[in-house]
Amino acid sequence: MVFSSVTFIYYFLPVVLLMYYLVPDKYKNLFFLLASLFFYTWGEFKYILLIIISIIANYFFGILFKNKKITKKYILIFACIFNIGLLGIFKYASFFINTINNVFNMNIIIPNIRLPLGISFFTFQALSYIIDVYRGEVPVQTKITDLALYIVAFPQLIAGPIVRYNTVNEQIQCRSHTSEKFSEGIKRFLLGLGKKTLLANPLAAVADASFGAIGNLTLLSSWLGLIAYTFQIYYDFSGYSDMAIGLGKMFGFEYEENFNYPYISKSVTEFWRRWHISLGTWFRDYVYIPLGGSRVGKVKNIRNLFIVWFLTGMWHGASWNFVIWGLYFGVLIFIERASKDFREKIPSYINMIVTFFLVMIGWVFFRAENYYLAYFKVLFNIGNIDLIDAQSRINFHDNIVILIFSFILATPLFKNLVNRLYKKLNKVLIDLIDTMFYIFILLMSTIYLVNSTYNPFIYFRF
Repeated sequence: MVFSSVTFIYYFLPVVLLMYYLVPDKYKNLFFLLASLFFYTWGEFKYILLIIISIIANYFFGILFKNKKITKKYILIFACIFNIGLLGIFKYASFFINTINNVFNMNIIIPNIRLPLGISFFTFQALSYIIDVYRGEVPVQTKITDLALYIVAFPQLIAGPIVRYNTVNEQIQCRSHTSEKFSEGIKRFLLGLGKKTLLANPLAAVADASFGAIGNLTLLSSWLGLIAYTFQIYYDFSGYSDMAIGLGKMFGFEYEENFNYPYISKSVTEFWRRWHISLGTWFRDYVYIPLGGSRVGKVKNIRNLFIVWFLTGMWHGASWNFVIWGLYFGVLIFIERASKDFREKIPSYINMIVTFFLVMIGWVFFRAENYYLAYFKVLFNIGNIDLIDAQSRINFHDNIVILIFSFILATPLFKNLVNRLYKKLNKVLIDLIDTMFYIFILLMSTIYLVNSTYNPFIYFRF
């Protein structure tokens, strides 16, 4: 398994940072690469050869683009087949065989293939490189170690964000290392750590208690679990993205933002501009627009829309509930486009409430896997459902504070309040408050991690 959080924070990261800044600049990339390979080997020794094969293959695909005797389009096709083929074998083979068995009443043996950590992320990054080179947006990377660093850099290797090659290719060659950037990186990392340990993990316990007890759910506990999961997945994934962005800054890299207060969105379309931004822009630029985007006829535009959302669902997991989840958003966005004039007449706060509700309902498909219909029955009180019992009442009272706190922090309200306060204080006092705040987060997170064995990362499995 991957490093424990405490081992990573107090052993691996300090040692790697110290050595990184001690080695001469010309060896920094090589050292960072070796540290990243060590990190992945520690967590996924069985599949380290897979990621090395991916690096080598994509390096030579890139080199082939320089050969004027070979049609670039064919190279792109072979590169896409290779990368998507790897993803298909290790992530989707069992799913496809199981579907064939069920549909055609066959008995094909389903292979027991364990999903390699981060395969969806590093595969999409490799495809980004190939497509960017094919389009002529970036030069071919002739140094295999630099391409390898792009694909396996440990800050975002396991769970994103998906880093586009055209955003970091120049940084790989030359990037700045300043005390200000390093300080920003530490703060961003600790902010993400706090999101994960102090918010996502306690919320996960509440969500798991509801989603894991479908036969004994009351109406109150079903909504309590869904609301908890809605905020858990946000703080879990945005927390990891914050940590990745912060780690990148510590090593001189500037990664693009991956979340921008998605739960204040006034439409589902806006939600997906704010949620997992790196995935949304990846599908937009590499799938939706090449298919013609919205510049084609109405029927083809609908086709393009649903292809993207089918793939978005599939990207998240090899299961039909993820496909349904993706298509659910495709349908919502289609309805939004068709009712644009009507929605513009509705007050913004109503649109925001409706969007939040629709997104939250979507998380049932995402979380409940094979029993989402049963969960919906309880959620909407279909059948003989108890409204409340003693345990759900206790759970509500025990967790109402963290749910309210989670809701407030998912909006810019707290950040704006702090910024207003800081304008009235001098720099020395602001620095002191900042320092105490981030030390507090580190201490509280450490206490939690030391005393708890429950520390799941939702997006590790994607």
